[in-house]
Amino acid sequence: MKINKNIKIFFNYFLGPLLFIWLCWSIYNQVRQQEGLTESWVQIKASLTSAKIIYLVAVIALMAVNWMVEAYKWRLAIKDVQQMSFLRAFKAVLSGVSFSVSTPNSIGDYVGRVLYIDEGKRIKAATLTVVSNTSQLLVTIWMGLCSLYFLKEPLVAARIISLLWFDALFYIVALSAVILLIFYFRVSWMAKWINRLPSGQRFSWSIEALEHFNATVLLRLLSLSVTRFFIFILQYFLLFQLFEVDLSFWQAWTGISVLFLILAIIPTIALFTDLSVRGSLSLTILGLFNANQLGISLTSASIWLINLIIPALVGSVLVLGIKRIFKSKNENA
Repeated sequence: MKINKNIKIFFNYFLGPLLFIWLCWSIYNQVRQQEGLTESWVQIKASLTSAKIIYLVAVIALMAVNWMVEAYKWRLAIKDVQQMSFLRAFKAVLSGVSFSVSTPNSIGDYVGRVLYIDEGKRIKAATLTVVSNTSQLLVTIWMGLCSLYFLKEPLVAARIISLLWFDALFYIVALSAVILLIFYFRVSWMAKWINRLPSGQRFSWSIEALEHFNATVLLRLLSLSVTRFFIFILQYFLLFQLFEVDLSFWQAWTGISVLFLILAIIPTIALFTDLSVRGSLSLTILGLFNANQLGISLTSASIWLINLIIPALVGSVLVLGIKRIFKSKNENA
């Protein structure tokens, strides 16, 4: 009981407020250090006072839809371990975002989500979350790989990468994509195989839920991941219109797909390096199609703010509400 009380005190009065303050301060420093901040602010004000403001409204609405789809996908992935309402799953996903922004490659996402899982089921839920996230990674890699193929000549011609390094990168990514795809659709078989190993018995309790994944569920997870990917591309395209970056939808699709592929490969800590990395990569890749560097930079920063930082701030506030979860559990005990 003492441990539970200490956990409640930690979440109620320390972690939530600290996470919120830390995020606000870090965001302020990150934005303040960006180059061309004055010019960017002038462009933002001009865009917000024009009829194109509807594009920004649509992007924000799509952000909400995006995380709702992710909440539904995660709820589907963990249903055999714990039944969860959509609202609670949505809160868990946003809480996961608040933890992920300050950890390498968003690993903290698992921590934020499993806080909403009943005690004793959290390791199993985290295992299932890996499969759910793998479906998104699969879509990112395959979309990026296809787009990389179409951008081969422009990338080499612009001397962004040599032909030798391009071919090496392409085949390495292709091999990884095939292996990951096999792993994804054979996850239940792999769980059964591990259970048969003498040393695998120690982990059987944590991976037994993987055996319930069938092709139907895995395909549903993939389809939801494709939906999220399309939402990302549409958000970028709308912001390109807002900030007067003249790109066709195909150019936006291929450029952003390659951008997402690179971001999935390189290790980053979202809050400290993600904005600068995104900005630099966006200018390099999308600069192949359009010379409006300010517009590209503003689009990249806006996506970072809308899709990541706003949900993270909301999630950090929701962490404060975890005390109600603990309270309800104690009342039911």
